[in-house]
Amino acid sequence: MTHKNKNTIYASDLLIPRKDIDLNRWAVIACDQFTSQPRYWEKLKDHVGHAPSTLNMILPEVYLGDAYPSDIDEINQTIKTYLEQGILQSVGESMVLIERRTQKNRKRIGLIATIDLEDYSFRTGAKTLIRATESTITSRIPPRLNIRKEAPVELSHVMLLYDDPESGVVDRIMKMKHAFRKIYDFELNMNGGHLIGHLIDDCEEITDMFNGLVRDEKNPLLFLAGDGNHSLATAKAHWDAMKMRIPKKRFKDHPARYAMVELVNLYDEGLEFEGIHRVVFDPPKTLIDDLSKFEGEEMSYLLYGNQKETLKIPANHAHAYEKIQELIDRYQRDYPTLKVDYIHDDDELEALCRENELALGIRMPALAKSDIFPFVKEGKVLPIKSFSMGSATEKRYYLECRKITI
Repeated sequence: MTHKNKNTIYASDLLIPRKDIDLNRWAVIACDQFTSQPRYWEKLKDHVGHAPSTLNMILPEVYLGDAYPSDIDEINQTIKTYLEQGILQSVGESMVLIERRTQKNRKRIGLIATIDLEDYSFRTGAKTLIRATESTITSRIPPRLNIRKEAPVELSHVMLLYDDPESGVVDRIMKMKHAFRKIYDFELNMNGGHLIGHLIDDCEEITDMFNGLVRDEKNPLLFLAGDGNHSLATAKAHWDAMKMRIPKKRFKDHPARYAMVELVNLYDEGLEFEGIHRVVFDPPKTLIDDLSKFEGEEMSYLLYGNQKETLKIPANHAHAYEKIQELIDRYQRDYPTLKVDYIHDDDELEALCRENELALGIRMPALAKSDIFPFVKEGKVLPIKSFSMGSATEKRYYLECRKITI
């Protein structure tokens, strides 16, 4: 890890698959997608077959509740095997410029980099350079921590947003692209689109660009966690636990202090915010009655059985999420076994409610991009799952890895 000055982002020793590995079967979607659709993961498993794949290095959250310690042990053994067999190979201290084109023909520019977890907090009201956008449910951290604490490497589906309306950083990096070496260019599986990666081994100028985005010295804010809030919170919890066990002189260079992320401009043309819908399984009738009493300036809808009913919501969509999630949270306190899931696409919401007549679908709106940084700078966080950066198939695919143990 290179430390010339105090920065928030760094180049780190990245690992990518060797050249003979089929990247179409290697790279898979983020583990927190399709959590109510095991058929997606079964189809993906059939596609991967016995090929080396990040599918064998993760635990999809659809299976998280049924996981045993032996499952985690098997994952970590697979990672060790990939390292021992040279399937994962170092490309040195670097960053990766990535160009992602989705099946919806959206193009998104990202930068794989490493951030200092000392500059991040998921606590409400935090004044750190990196902050959460949504409420973090601390009970969701321990099962993820069980996976990370023994893992030799990390994969990452964390996407951090930065506030650059004029796209000055991306424009400057893209002008430098001719000097970067292309390290992959392939089609993603399961309708994920296309992915191109360019290796950047001289990163000082890029680091300076991001430092220049911090303009408010009294309340400095550089990045917001857009996707992977709970994964980043888990990395932070892991590092905080590590600090209790290692000498302070090792803090600066311990790999667990850092986390690999993708940095994306909030105003990237390929980054579209979409609502994250709520699905409540076998809800009490009073929940539907309470939702039907909502008042607001805009119209959305509820799905239950074969019926679609009007739902009134506030024009301020942050308030809409706040109001609806408060109601769901209250019902979950009163009915502890009540199951709630979060769905990204309108079509998926409607399909799930058609398949399960006891599922209540609540169609949610999209947030405005320009509202997010000011909202968080006020010391607030949105309710859990308040926005999605694109549909489920547009989420990050795992490819690069990074060692987090010594």
